[in-house]
Amino acid sequence: MGVSLKKGQGVSLKKSENDLSKVTIGLGWDIKEEKKGFLSGLLGGKEEDYDLDVIAFLCGANGKVQNTGNDNLVGGDIVFFNNLQHSSGRIWLTGDNRTGAGEGDDEQIVVNLNELSQNYTKIVFVVQIYQGDQRNQSFEKVQNAFIRAVDAKDKEMVRFDLSGGESFAQYRSLLFAELERDGNDWKFNAIGTPSPSATFVSWLKQYI
Repeated sequence: MGVSLKKGQGVSLKKSENDLSKVTIGLGWDIKEEKKGFLSGLLGGKEEDYDLDVIAFLCGANGKVQNTGNDNLVGGDIVFFNNLQHSSGRIWLTGDNRTGAGEGDDEQIVVNLNELSQNYTKIVFVVQIYQGDQRNQSFEKVQNAFIRAVDAKDKEMVRFDLSGGESFAQYRSLLFAELERDGNDWKFNAIGTPSPSATFVSWLKQYI
């Protein structure tokens, strides 16, 4: 079990203690199921699954994304469901889990921190509820959410747990955490800042 962080805390991921040649950033979550009466179960339709997506922004020395790619944000320094692998080949998204069902990580972004260009000093991880506005879905029902970093030897280095609840009823995206260069090593920062917007583009505007 790795270091457990609270919001606002950070920890150094030292190369001398961890194998950073392949770091898996894993995210997981569950959706709270509402109990329905017999009649409401018959009359009401099935609620659509929550589809949470993880997105990574690769930032330069000024803390900004240098290359946003084409008009569809493909081919630049943003790794997401339409741009699964960064052009460097050093960071990629393994796929899209549309329900959060099952144990363990629901989505993963893998990054070779040892070989990532020195031009990149920070990787920001955002989670959004896909079509959260249209489906009237928010983080209120998201529970047991976590983000963790696992090294190449399958050792969990750090973990940050964060669940929703009533106070998250208006929030549909979340700046979950970031990796930041720390000298010759990297640091994992737990952030956990929510936003009413259901699209990561609103976060991206702060990084360009």
